[in-house]
Amino acid sequence: MAFDYLIVGAGYAGSVLAERLARVANKKVLVVDRRNHIAGNAYDHYNEAGILVHKYGPHIFHTNSRDIFDYLSQFTPWRGYEHRVLASVDGQLVPMPINLDTINQLYGLNLTSFQVEEFFASVAEKRDVIRTSEDVVVSKVGRELYEKFFRGYTRKQWALDPSELDAQVTARVPTRTNRDNRYFTDSYQSMPLYGFTRMFENMLDHPNIKLMLNTDYRDVRDFIPFKEMIYTGPIDEFFDYQFGKLPYRCLEFKHETHDKPLFQPAAVVNYPNDYAYTRITEFKYLTGQEHTKTSVVYEFPQAEGDPYYPIPRAENSALYKRYQELADVTPGVHFVGRLASYRYYNMDQVVGAALTLFKKINVEGKPNGAAGRNGGAVSGANGHSNSTHTAAEPARP
Repeated sequence: MAFDYLIVGAGYAGSVLAERLARVANKKVLVVDRRNHIAGNAYDHYNEAGILVHKYGPHIFHTNSRDIFDYLSQFTPWRGYEHRVLASVDGQLVPMPINLDTINQLYGLNLTSFQVEEFFASVAEKRDVIRTSEDVVVSKVGRELYEKFFRGYTRKQWALDPSELDAQVTARVPTRTNRDNRYFTDSYQSMPLYGFTRMFENMLDHPNIKLMLNTDYRDVRDFIPFKEMIYTGPIDEFFDYQFGKLPYRCLEFKHETHDKPLFQPAAVVNYPNDYAYTRITEFKYLTGQEHTKTSVVYEFPQAEGDPYYPIPRAENSALYKRYQELADVTPGVHFVGRLASYRYYNMDQVVGAALTLFKKINVEGKPNGAAGRNGGAVSGANGHSNSTHTAAEPARP
């Protein structure tokens, strides 16, 4: 059987493009993934206790784009959910991002919103130029809060000091003078009612879509005929690492089930200074599932393993650009998604980038000029393309 498109990867980028090409453009699509499941890192499943868990750590959907929310709503009903995070600091669990209650609880004060604004101004260290993640934080909240909330977490997460990381890593962590303890403030904050995997199953349920799991595309590309490829894997791997490997931080996950209804007082508790793990997530907060037991996951950052987080340093961006230049002149291949773009996109941003690429393909019909071009960011998502996986709360939404 001949296919119009071979899509490498059954995560967000690959699945959205498969669905659009099959349903709207009436194309024959083969989706391959070397894992044994669809949904990429958003994959969730019921564990041995019957609790819905996220295998690769918490995924929390949020977006400011009505178009993206409406698109995904074709494949799932939603459960409203606003994410809240606590941080374990000085023996207390306090709200994160830092807000009015964080300061009052941490220091035993009773400041008002106006007074906490003055407090931040009094402790902030002036920076004429903001270059690093350290500059971002100390210029907002000063040295002491930087040490309590950010430095240790960043060193664990990235194996680098904040003074060695681009400003973008911490730039998106807000500091609030009110009591808003939501981690995100997007217009649409919801979780798929029956889980992410079910949403992906609905997305890929079309007669024009064929799926091959446990399959490396390099093992099938030479004997399964197709016209064009959509590649969502690591861009350096596609080009056989000819300029060297793009560096990533990886994660090890330790899942536990406990014989009690709840384990901790919030969905996520960060541990910026103590222990080898960065945070503990309790899934029943995210899913709303009722169960007599509960399941949690501990996250341990590490150097080796599946690629999760592009390390935001100038030399790494320069290396990626060399691969991007190759991608731009590679005929018959479209590069899109987190790994192909070496960017830590939010989930909605990956969806937006895939929809943008589909529109280009669909308009052009048989896009010769588009082949090889990177899917790029989508401004219609959250208006940014940096990671929410920050020094303060690496949420993989």
